[in-house]
Amino acid sequence: MPQFDASTIINLRDLGGVALTGNSAVRPGLLLRSGQLDRHDPTADPAVAALGIRTVVDLRAEHERAEHPDRLPPGARLIVADVLADVVAESGEPVPARLDSLLGSPAAAEERLGGGKAEKLMSDSYRAFVTSDAACRAYGRLLTTLARPDCGPLLFHCTAGKDRTGWAATVLLLLLGADEETAEEEYLAVAPAVRAAFAPVSDRFTAAGGDPAVVDALFGVRRDYLAAALEEMRRLYGSVEGYVRAGLGVPDAAVNRIRARYVA
Repeated sequence: MPQFDASTIINLRDLGGVALTGNSAVRPGLLLRSGQLDRHDPTADPAVAALGIRTVVDLRAEHERAEHPDRLPPGARLIVADVLADVVAESGEPVPARLDSLLGSPAAAEERLGGGKAEKLMSDSYRAFVTSDAACRAYGRLLTTLARPDCGPLLFHCTAGKDRTGWAATVLLLLLGADEETAEEEYLAVAPAVRAAFAPVSDRFTAAGGDPAVVDALFGVRRDYLAAALEEMRRLYGSVEGYVRAGLGVPDAAVNRIRARYVA
């Protein structure tokens, strides 16, 4: 699972090479994941240009897209699949989409997020990846796009590339035939890149007296968060196949095309 040395795209990874059952693996160069593309510069990142990305699926919320619009690779088309369109925390803000703003005031953050509240909000958000109508539409759109004959190499992303993107990668890997341990390993592997991307925000917050535990809960890549989504998926649908077909509305023919195209 190579992570690219891309200077203008954070947390860029290829799912190619991830081991699947039956001595197979994910085909390289076709399924890419990352953080937001607002700083992407093709001239500064020739390795990214060489990937030939043809489709970008943006999983971010409307305000994220407006504040930090994607800079697409040359020749790529953009598909918006807003996972959090109807997932709202108690404050009226979707938690994974407002991680940095939640840390604006250490005192306010402690009141709202201290004492385990941040962990609960994140776990609830992961469950909503499975249960909310908007998330099901968004992840369904990602999968049906992957089944299209003109898809080409596809990059899917959110802001940091850890939560919404992490669940998308997990679902894809399980659907292609990875076991849960392998899918979890890929999910956890982004932690160093995420930590580096959010270091300025984290450092400002803790320097102002903020609780490092709150930062870790929000920006951490945790098994417990992924487990919450997997548990919800099994509870409602029994398996990833049931979730993809019944929850996301992806037809069998599309699932078969995805497996044929992305399994080496």
